[in-house]
Amino acid sequence: MTTPQTFNIADILLFDAIKHSDERGDFCETFRQAWLTEALGQKVNFCQHNLVSSKQGALRGMHFQRAPYGQAKLLQVLEGEIFDVMVDLRRSSQTFGQHLALRLTADQPQTLYIPAGLAHGYLVLSEVAKVFYQVDGYYQPEADAGLAYDDPSLAINWPKLACPYLLSAKDQQHPTLSELDAMGGLFD
Repeated sequence: MTTPQTFNIADILLFDAIKHSDERGDFCETFRQAWLTEALGQKVNFCQHNLVSSKQGALRGMHFQRAPYGQAKLLQVLEGEIFDVMVDLRRSSQTFGQHLALRLTADQPQTLYIPAGLAHGYLVLSEVAKVFYQVDGYYQPEADAGLAYDDPSLAINWPKLACPYLLSAKDQQHPTLSELDAMGGLFD
């Protein structure tokens, strides 16, 4: 078993792949359900798989599904490099309102587990990035929500790029953490 890296925000886990290389190339075991179950003390069932291809400067986020449709994610970078950010939206958490930022790259295969109750987004640093992620609940359009990526209260230090950030119209209009709180858009 691979022991996951843990962080100050509860239940975020980063698993290193078990990699085998020979003259033919590489084989990576990137995930085993048993690893996650042992680390969390409970089983997470993933029911929807998503593959996203983005070009440099694409900033996707900060997304989440409102309760009761919160989604845990299991994410892998298949190509390129991203700057991945998670913000704790769980009011009962000791790290409520705090964020964690990680650089993830296909050159170092890892699997990131993001628990439900966190806003999640990433910025593509490489020319192209392909991100594969699984979720433990189906996408519910009526529960689709987001958090402003540039909320000054979060002080996320997004990397500067030679190109401008590319955001969807929706991602440019997400509320700040305090606005979400006032609307009752946070997790217990």
